[in-house]
Amino acid sequence: MQIISELAASVAHEVRNPLQVTRGFLQLLNVNTTEKTKKYLSLALDELDRASDIITDFLTFAKPQLDHVAKLHLATEMKHIEGVLLPLTNLQGGEIVSNIPNDLYIKGNSAKFKQALINIIKNSIESLRGKGQIRISALKERNDVVIVIRDNGEGMDEATVAKLGQPYFSTKTKGTGLGLMVTFRIIEVMNGSIHFSSELGVGTEVIIRIPFVQDERIDV
Repeated sequence: MQIISELAASVAHEVRNPLQVTRGFLQLLNVNTTEKTKKYLSLALDELDRASDIITDFLTFAKPQLDHVAKLHLATEMKHIEGVLLPLTNLQGGEIVSNIPNDLYIKGNSAKFKQALINIIKNSIESLRGKGQIRISALKERNDVVIVIRDNGEGMDEATVAKLGQPYFSTKTKGTGLGLMVTFRIIEVMNGSIHFSSELGVGTEVIIRIPFVQDERIDV
């Protein structure tokens, strides 16, 4: 894993440099050009950004160590996540209903935790049909914080659920599968677990368990 991490960091750095240079020149060309050409340049910029996102996911998967670990207030974290995803939810015609108690705390890196949850909830949003709903709840169960995300979207069959988190498996046309791989890795590094259950035409449920934090002090 150490070798993979070092290789991932090296590849990400070497590939990002030409991507950034290319993106800069495309932006310059986009200033003084025809509307038809702008359309093509816009598509090229979108694909460059997608390539950059894939590199970021690859790097996070290979090196998911959580720097800047802190005590996270779950209700606050979830409020930020909902704010980020609200435009996409509205676009899909759905809604997010959440019930997060105010006394739940976990240990982790805020940015990485948000990334993991956004990956999951975004998949739920994209699976909604018309005015669908995503329900997010949390509770303390023994020594764990249990986060439950349910949607009434398209759902998946057992074979598809079994493949979630595998390299390069995705239900999306342009998907790489790295998003859920990253999510699994982040939750794993947080000493947690994640479980998917789904039924076609009914929806999907995701249950995440992460150790509950009581002590104000966190030893990193």
